[in-house]
Amino acid sequence: MNHEAAKAALLIEALPYLREFYGQTIVIKYGGHAMKDEALRRSFALNIQLLRYIGVHPVIVHGGGPQIGTMLTQLGITSEFRQGLRVTDDATMDVVEMVLVGKVNKEIVNLINVQGGKAVGLSGKDGVLIRAQKLEMAVERADAPPEIIDLGKVGEVVAVDTTLIDSLQQAGFVPVIAPVGVDSEGNTYNINADSVASAVAVAVGAKKLILLTDVPGVLDPDGQLMSSMTLHQAVHAMEQGVITGGMIPKIKCCLEAVDGGVTKAHILDGRIENVILLEMFTQGGIGSEIVAR
Repeated sequence: MNHEAAKAALLIEALPYLREFYGQTIVIKYGGHAMKDEALRRSFALNIQLLRYIGVHPVIVHGGGPQIGTMLTQLGITSEFRQGLRVTDDATMDVVEMVLVGKVNKEIVNLINVQGGKAVGLSGKDGVLIRAQKLEMAVERADAPPEIIDLGKVGEVVAVDTTLIDSLQQAGFVPVIAPVGVDSEGNTYNINADSVASAVAVAVGAKKLILLTDVPGVLDPDGQLMSSMTLHQAVHAMEQGVITGGMIPKIKCCLEAVDGGVTKAHILDGRIENVILLEMFTQGGIGSEIVAR
């Protein structure tokens, strides 16, 4: 097959997926190397723009841990981590909100807009988009009661109000959401971006949840990619110690999304250019997916 014929075949291969995803919402958690490498940043923005042109409605939730860490260092504020989560006192929360909402969020919005898109930045405070509560964490100990860890202004999602997202999508805009939430008393909380993406995906009835990471996907003990798992298989893999470490919370977010009605959840390698398009519009797909059954 010559080069021109191969390109035409690729378009034909994409046709059923273009039909499947037309008019559907997908939620993408954007972070890691894909957010730092300039070529990948441009590729991501072009992927989002292409999705909009073909009738898909992307919603973006972003992280920003490294940027927060850099700013805290510059300001001389020391961070402590417990169970992989940053202990967030009032001073740290001010910096978190400033960096996520005021800097990272607007950089992503500008990135998409420069490529011809129409993006609008939001935090969980806008329209009470993300209702949060303080995250209570208890760590089991062998011969003692569980240790209660106070993480300060670290929160978890209680509810998502999609009114603002719906309005922006109807007007042709791409919502870009910073993972900051607020409780009923107006207190601000820093929330894990994967968790926010999962909750948003359920709330908007997304067809897909995509988590961009810095690994190829979920790997088995032999280092082989586990390309597809059902809810039951994913839970079993965690129970058997096949899935470990930092992948566990990501898998749990995917499980919550699929259990909440999202058709598929994906863990993709954000270091691969155009990885979103490769997953959505090629027969083989890429990365790891979790489906209901």
